[in-house]
Amino acid sequence: MIETDILIIGAGPAGLFTVFEAGLLKMRCHIIDALPQMGGQLSELYPKKPIFDIPGFPSVLAGELIDNLYEQIKQFEPGFTFNETAVHLLKLEENLFEVITDKGTKHRAKAVIIAGGLGSFEPKKPPIDNIAFYEDRGVNYFIKRPEDYTGKHVVIAGGGDSALDWTIHLAEIASSLTLIHRRNEFRGALDSVEKVKKLKHAGKINLITPAEVIGVKGEHSLQEIVVEKEGAIQTIETDHFIPLFGLVPKLGPLSDWGLELEKNAIKVDNSKDFQTNISGVYAVGDINTYPYKMKLILCGFHEAAIACQSIYQRLNPNKKFVLKYTTVSGIEGFDGTKKQAEKQVVATID
Repeated sequence: MIETDILIIGAGPAGLFTVFEAGLLKMRCHIIDALPQMGGQLSELYPKKPIFDIPGFPSVLAGELIDNLYEQIKQFEPGFTFNETAVHLLKLEENLFEVITDKGTKHRAKAVIIAGGLGSFEPKKPPIDNIAFYEDRGVNYFIKRPEDYTGKHVVIAGGGDSALDWTIHLAEIASSLTLIHRRNEFRGALDSVEKVKKLKHAGKINLITPAEVIGVKGEHSLQEIVVEKEGAIQTIETDHFIPLFGLVPKLGPLSDWGLELEKNAIKVDNSKDFQTNISGVYAVGDINTYPYKMKLILCGFHEAAIACQSIYQRLNPNKKFVLKYTTVSGIEGFDGTKKQAEKQVVATID
């Protein structure tokens, strides 16, 4: 049995920042995540891609942001349960919940914050009968380590931002790169489309449109793909085939917890504290919904701060809460160490 003050479902950026806000209020946190590491989408889907809308960072790599968030919260000694999915939620009493994972691990907490991003993701796969055999044998739906494609023959399929961005990035390191899209038009940013066109004209990539990959071949691992273009069939030798057709988000077991849902998201009260219809259970980040909701990381940070304030007052009804700025109060970890803000010296000029 793992016991804590706040149990957080999801180790993405919103979940990690929740630990910081709770730590300022001397509340301990434990995080459950189905992935083998923290970071959520940022670590699993695009760790090497830059993010441009984090305040104070003109540009920061997704993986770097997660590293910084962990550096910020480790002083509060959060616990982690990785590679396990939160399956069951039980409300034992007003301020006591039990969450059980798919591996039977039990967690008890005084409050629960769901920060599961868009839920679990499943890639949209091309309708090729034997493609499952080649998954992780040359067929991949995510690019986690771009360096793995250095000097390799790579084929990317897709017409959105992800397909365009990775084409631009991998064209610099792959031995050869082919981009295949079923239409002549692309859905991505115009700047990315122009960059891909320039790469084609410079002979750095092979662009095949309108076309589709209809087959994959190889004895033990991927060796060839079969492409259909306007009725004509051709075979291309390749080491890697990366279909980037998007992802399908699913709430998974959370949909059976009795939460009020709307379009695959959890409804919360944004007029107060981002609490769900279950008292003591909150939802922050991309997984929640309310009027004028914006699915931005910075919005998840704001929601986490408000939720933690609400939980503190909920668990300490007789204590008067006084907001203190970290520039004044500093930050004290659970080990007693304190990072104190420097005192300003006021000088007068005679």
